[in-house]
Amino acid sequence: MTLFLLLSTLLLTTSLAKDLCHKDDKTTLLKIKKSLNNPYHLASWDPKTDCCSWYCLECGDATVNHRVTSLIIQDGEISGQIPPEVGDLPYLTSLIFRKLTNLTGHIQPTIAKLKNLTFLRLSWTNLTGPVPEFLSQLKNLEYIDLSFNDLSGSIPSSLSSLRKLEYLELSRNKLTGPIPESFGTFSGKVPSLFLSHNQLSGTIPKSLGNPDFYRIDLSRNKLQGDASILFGAKKTTWIVDISRNMFQFDLSKVKLAKTLNNLDMNHNGITGSIPAEWSKAYFQLLNVSYNRLCGRIPKGEYIQRFDSYSFFHNKCLCGAPLPSCK
Repeated sequence: MTLFLLLSTLLLTTSLAKDLCHKDDKTTLLKIKKSLNNPYHLASWDPKTDCCSWYCLECGDATVNHRVTSLIIQDGEISGQIPPEVGDLPYLTSLIFRKLTNLTGHIQPTIAKLKNLTFLRLSWTNLTGPVPEFLSQLKNLEYIDLSFNDLSGSIPSSLSSLRKLEYLELSRNKLTGPIPESFGTFSGKVPSLFLSHNQLSGTIPKSLGNPDFYRIDLSRNKLQGDASILFGAKKTTWIVDISRNMFQFDLSKVKLAKTLNNLDMNHNGITGSIPAEWSKAYFQLLNVSYNRLCGRIPKGEYIQRFDSYSFFHNKCLCGAPLPSCK
């Protein structure tokens, strides 16, 4: 009798589990699988089973009728383009296509239909085309990562209108043109901003001195102008990387945030001297090499921990760890 009850319970549980997956979501997911040429990576996507039990996705709870809320396809042998059917998962809050080197084409326009989306990561693929303007229509976005692709064109200024945005990562693409002036006036929160390893050019907008960026990386571009606007004693910045650009400003006048931990400004045209108060700064990373700095390197517990690599190839910088001043 006990065995009968146990089997009955298991059968009932299985029956109920099959009902969790919304039929519209299952239909859409199977179309996505077909569009991607039925890859082995999605072998668990069996129409005979509950889609909420499939790999590479998550379903919400009963408050959203167990609709699919996350689609996470990464690290697989998958080729083709992002299927247009991804736009037919209306409850999606997280969409990830990552480390798929055979994923090609433009960023799928139907993503614009995903009004509940908060997290978008399309990275380490061979996606081409522009950073789409339609991203600014997705007002719930908090996180955008489009790094390590072959995206080209300019950065849409409309991204600054995303009031909930906390993280914007566009590094390692082929983006051109200037940094949008509007990035100095984000509508809501000030996101961590990563634009490194592109082909951005022009003068850094003065407006970029207004936000209090927690992390900002503009390295390895062709940017010019006065990047000292990024600094300030009253800011709460943690990381600044402006290395390998063509910035020119007088370092002697720069005031650092007490929170600044990582500072890399190598390979620019920065002049002046390293301010004496930097000796009190708590640096985990510091690199001012390959500039036009002069004067004595300040002595301090944290600044002296760096070797000559952080200071060499300047005009007339001297003092430990470089040769002593004459």
